[in-house]
Parts: sequence; structure tokens; C-alpha cells
Amino acid sequence: MKGRITQLFDIELPIIAGGMVWCSGWRLAAAVSNAGGLGLLGAGSMTPEVLREHIVKCRQATAKPFGVNVPLMKPDAAQIMDVIAQEHVPVVFTSAGSPKKWTSWLHERGIKVAHVVASSTFAIKCEQAGVDAVVAEGFEAGGHNGREETTTLCLIPAVRRATSLPLIAAGGIATGDAILAMQVLGAEGVQIGTRFALTQESSASDAFKQLCLNLNEGDTKLLLRKLSPTRLVRGGFFDAIEQAENEGASPEQLLEIIGTGKSRLGIFDGDLDNGELEIGQVASLMKGKPIQTVAQVIDEMKAEYDKALMALRV
Repeated sequence: MKGRITQLFDIELPIIAGGMVWCSGWRLAAAVSNAGGLGLLGAGSMTPEVLREHIVKCRQATAKPFGVNVPLMKPDAAQIMDVIAQEHVPVVFTSAGSPKKWTSWLHERGIKVAHVVASSTFAIKCEQAGVDAVVAEGFEAGGHNGREETTTLCLIPAVRRATSLPLIAAGGIATGDAILAMQVLGAEGVQIGTRFALTQESSASDAFKQLCLNLNEGDTKLLLRKLSPTRLVRGGFFDAIEQAENEGASPEQLLEIIGTGKSRLGIFDGDLDNGELEIGQVASLMKGKPIQTVAQVIDEMKAEYDKALMALRV
């Protein structure tokens, strides 16, 4: 599995844990880094002060590289970046905005930058902005998605043709054979969200984890296209949004239904009826599994990868 991604981030395996809101705290990031991948802290649900605490604790829990995911649309993104620079975090993954604004600033401080895109057009813009790697995330992913709604299977080869940057595949990847498939399509690493969100080290509530480990195909759906397309689990919040959209609700009316703190309520607090529940389509492949440790998940993926590779060589 060695290649440009492992060299770029100084890691053993080209596996990155997505920086997910209410899931990606210091325990998850440190566990993934200790297992040979790159753990990311999810700054999207953290204040600058809370992020600093997680960086300090993560550094105490691992001597290996880790990073921070920063949604650039976050109102306090500038303060978040200041904390990252002050704490000498080696890697930043940016998303939900243009990489132009921060890439040079981060590079001047010795920080490597990857940016998340949902199309080959934006991948080209990433290369022009000077990022070190690009994450191409397909329609299958949980949470906020690109408006293009391109599946990972179509997106990865398109981005590979469009840019020479080190390429990380994301969206619908949770097994070792999926990692191998992404490499065949041209990716050099993978970013995994759902599988790590449902581990013991994830800061999501056990109620949320158990729900997601019992989902069937079709139990998630992309809604909120008038605002920011978001993949949600069916439930009370989902039903309210779907009904409003079917009745032609305006963006303002949808924002009123969403209110504030709904993702924390659902994912972190475990209110499955009233909270916003975000997870990827690939959760249904995990149906019936226990809540595993990160080490168990990575060992399982490595074994699956080796088995799939051997099958191709026969």
C-alpha cells in the first residue's frame, strides 16, 4: 500500500479517517494514527478552544502524525487556523470552500494541505491553488455532499484524468477490497468516514452507532438540496425535512426546521427521534457487526485487501 500518500503524510497505510462532526475527537484520531493511518480531528463541531484541547490530548495519545479537517465555510475558520498553526499540527484537510484562501498561508507555516472536492473541475482548481493532495468524495458519503451527485466509481477516474495531484478516494469505502478497487481506478489512498464513525473510539453516542449498524440498503437518502445536499438516516428529523421538501418549502423554511444543534442532538447526544443523523450508504454493509475498535477495523481491512489482491493474481 506504500505510495505518494504514505510518503506525503509520513504514515504506514494510505488510510485517512474523515474529520467528522461529533465523531472525530482525539480518541478516534489518535487510534487511527497509532494503527498506521492518518487520524483527523473534526473541527466542524469544535470551537477554537475545544480544538486546542483535542490537539493537546491527541499529541499525548500518539507520537505519529495526525491532522485537522476544517470546513472553510465555518464562521470561526480563521481562529481555527490560528490554533492549528500555534499547535504545529502537520496536516490540514480543508473542505466546503475554496482552497485558495488558506493553502499558501498553511504552507508558509510548514503545514501540508489536502482539499475535498466532488468534481474534476474543482480538482483542477485545487492543483492551481497548490494543494498537496486532493480528496475526491462521491455521492455515497454521509453528511454534506457535492451538488454534482457523482458516484465514487465515476468520480475517481475522472479526477485522476484531470489532475496529477496525489489522489485520495472517499465515499462508500469501508472494506479492504474497496480500498483495492479505488487504487485500480487511480486513487493512491482512501478517506474513510462511516466505518470509523461506528468504532469504539468515535465520540458519537452508542445509540447512534447501534442504529447505523442495523441499517438496510436505502435507509439513507440525500436531502436538503436547496441548502447543502446532506445524506441522512431515515427518522423523525428526516421525515420532517422530506415532508417539507415535498411540499415545496423554501430554503428559509428548511433552515427554520433545522434550527441549531440538531447534528449534535442526533449523533453525539443520541436523540434518534429529533436529532439530525448523518451516515454514509456503506453503513448497510456493516449490518450486524459489533462496535469494533479502530485496530480491529484496520486489521480486518488489511486482511480483506490482501485476500482481494491474491484473488486478482490467480
